[in-house]
Amino acid sequence: MPRNVAIGLGLMEFPFTSVAGFWRWVDLCEAGGIDSLWQTDRMVSREPILECMSVMAALAGRTRRLKFGVNVLSLAFRDPVLLAKQCATIDVLSEGRLLPAFGIGSPLAPEWRTLNLDTKTRGRKTDEGLEIIRRLWREDEVDFEGVHYHLTGASIAPKPVQPDLPMWIGGSSEAAIRRTARFGTGWQAGAETAAQVTPIISGIRAAAVAEGRAIDDDHYGAGIPFRFGQPDDPGLARLFEAYRKRTGREPRHYFAIGDARTIVERIAAYVAVGISKFILRPAARGDEEMLAQTRRLIEEVLPLVEMRWPKPGKRRSAA
Repeated sequence: MPRNVAIGLGLMEFPFTSVAGFWRWVDLCEAGGIDSLWQTDRMVSREPILECMSVMAALAGRTRRLKFGVNVLSLAFRDPVLLAKQCATIDVLSEGRLLPAFGIGSPLAPEWRTLNLDTKTRGRKTDEGLEIIRRLWREDEVDFEGVHYHLTGASIAPKPVQPDLPMWIGGSSEAAIRRTARFGTGWQAGAETAAQVTPIISGIRAAAVAEGRAIDDDHYGAGIPFRFGQPDDPGLARLFEAYRKRTGREPRHYFAIGDARTIVERIAAYVAVGISKFILRPAARGDEEMLAQTRRLIEEVLPLVEMRWPKPGKRRSAA
């Protein structure tokens, strides 16, 4: 059965020339049928990158339809009580449009050295933080005694609007698979190709069964950089090199570059292995280029996606 395929857009660096250009882009996404907007989490950077939770709060006030999330938030860098409160507040003010996604953060991220944190603690701190956040969203009072966090009578109000606020987990390691099975309501791929995603999804499904849980088949996501153009377009060399340095992989197997059908076929490769939620990142810089790439995605790709994977309600109507 075709999945409920949804197309969101994501940002890593701040690629706009002006703040006005950013808001024009957000308004275009809101009006154009984009499902969701996603901001990468990075606190320490020489490149301009917006702080993710501030972006979520701003989007809650600017938009009325779009969902939004962080892809993915490095929980080991943040206080889990404050983060639980921030997420609940933004979910309330947006009337239930927040999509939180959490991970442990790359050991190569500059925050570890800058903040003088031990990378060996990131897994345990993340697991403790996830348990605290999940309980604060559901329980009126939380006591917690862990290695990194100690709480007595912690509570937050108001609770999130969504009765079971999604908790998407990122990462591809065995520990990330176990973490997703234990805490997650969904899983978000990072820089993995479609072929590399297959064993991870299988591992999560098996681990969830062992935990006595199940993750909805429609709650697996992937991020894909895209560009209408050619692989030798100006600016792509820098992005390709950054991807090679970060992953050791060939970027042409990951980036979707070409026309609308090329981009849709890259999406289809992920759908075939169990992915249905997508964060497409425009490989573009400057206000006009970002707007032009996004407008083409809305006008050329979204109709093809809708025809190939119609929404469940429309499938029933057609039948």
